[in-house]
Amino acid sequence: MSGNSFGQAFRVTTAGESHGPGNLVIIDGCPAGIPLGVEDLAEDLGRRRPGQSHLVTQRKEADEPEILAGVFEGKTTGTSISILIRNQDQKSRDYDDIKDKYRPGHADFTFDQKYGRRDYRGGGRSSARETVARVAAGAVAKKVIAMGFGGRVTGYVKQIGHLIADVPDPASITLEQVERLPDGSPNLVRCPDAACVPRMVELIESLRKDQDSIGGVSEIVAVGVPAGLGEPVFDKLKADLAKALFSLPAVLGVEYGIGFGCATLRGSENNDAFFVDASDANKRVSTRTNRHGGMLGGISSGMPIVLRAAVKPTSSLPREQETVTTEGEPTTIRTRGRHDPCLLPRFVPMGEAMVALVLADHWLRSCAQKYALPR
Repeated sequence: MSGNSFGQAFRVTTAGESHGPGNLVIIDGCPAGIPLGVEDLAEDLGRRRPGQSHLVTQRKEADEPEILAGVFEGKTTGTSISILIRNQDQKSRDYDDIKDKYRPGHADFTFDQKYGRRDYRGGGRSSARETVARVAAGAVAKKVIAMGFGGRVTGYVKQIGHLIADVPDPASITLEQVERLPDGSPNLVRCPDAACVPRMVELIESLRKDQDSIGGVSEIVAVGVPAGLGEPVFDKLKADLAKALFSLPAVLGVEYGIGFGCATLRGSENNDAFFVDASDANKRVSTRTNRHGGMLGGISSGMPIVLRAAVKPTSSLPREQETVTTEGEPTTIRTRGRHDPCLLPRFVPMGEAMVALVLADHWLRSCAQKYALPR
């Protein structure tokens, strides 16, 4: 199967299925000398891990990473990094009675059409279980951009169903706000608007009791990104970020900055005015607003990069749905197994990982070409 690698200068290749022995990622292009241990991977893997609350799938996976190569004496060597996360709690028998049926909303039918066969156990390669490898790679990418240019990527839940969080300044949101409520208790939905959290929790719980699911929107913000990252035309930063987020399971829409809101504005309303702070001795150029979401012409402007991904409701439902068999016969289906009634809380670290991978890749590409010839 092609399409298992992503990036150029910072390149990741993943392998693994939902119910196979484990998931593996190989990272090429990571600079040497970056401190790296399993503890650096554990935090984000824990945020993505199933079974972390009653609002998500109850599949029990420790998601303990094993670094197999590319690290010596606690630092990266500059050679390929290999990370393995083993699967420990597969219940493949849950899928035996639907192996000859197409689950609505899933890739069962399209995989059969493309390959003539598929792994029906939890969706195989098309399962979101595959993203555990990406999150591990994203943790490495976060270290690269933090050490390289002081970059930081923070994601959170902006919307679940009809409930939309009030987040006036996306660039100011911290990991602590996303993970903890003001009283110190866990933020089960990873929404920084504490007033909205109880309503989101109630909505998810009600949908689960109704044997249904709900979608929403995750907002992802990158701060500290220098101006000048991205390539003209086909490799624009916005294009690679969109591809990165669209490559994640269940993402049906991606926008940045004001996004589709630009459709109702005049040019005079949409443009971000440039200015230079009179007190800034370096005369750094900024914009007074950030409707462009930190990218102009597909190249970073130095302002915070702000993206949003629309995530569909979980397709696997315990309620009866209409479908057909692999022989084209009409039937109905109920999907057993353990599934998230809402994907958004666990999507956040996945979205962060993909954004970090793109930024690490484009920063390394920029380092290789910047000022190659005298100006």
